[in-house]
Amino acid sequence: MKDKRTYTNLKEHGEDMSHENEATIKHEAKEDRGPGDLTLMAELHQKEIWEWKQKESEYIQTKNLLDGSKRIIAEMSTQMVEQSKIIKELEQEIERLVAENKK
Repeated sequence: MKDKRTYTNLKEHGEDMSHENEATIKHEAKEDRGPGDLTLMAELHQKEIWEWKQKESEYIQTKNLLDGSKRIIAEMSTQMVEQSKIIKELEQEIERLVAENKK
């Protein structure tokens, strides 16, 4: 009979063979606490608090993004008004220069 711990190939030398006889039992843990159990209620409350904190964080992030966008829009609109004033002044200057050259 062949011993399980002997190596048959050279490249098996680096492998750990101690796990061969280990058995793993995979099962889901059953919840043995009832709906009125105080520890279960506390855990559910903590989860609910965490979810609300996540929603609050998302709300704050969205609000900051909105406020920043509003500020950028306000700055750009004032710049556009200033640029349109400058364009009108330059058009008037061009008309004046063209009229001056025709004389």
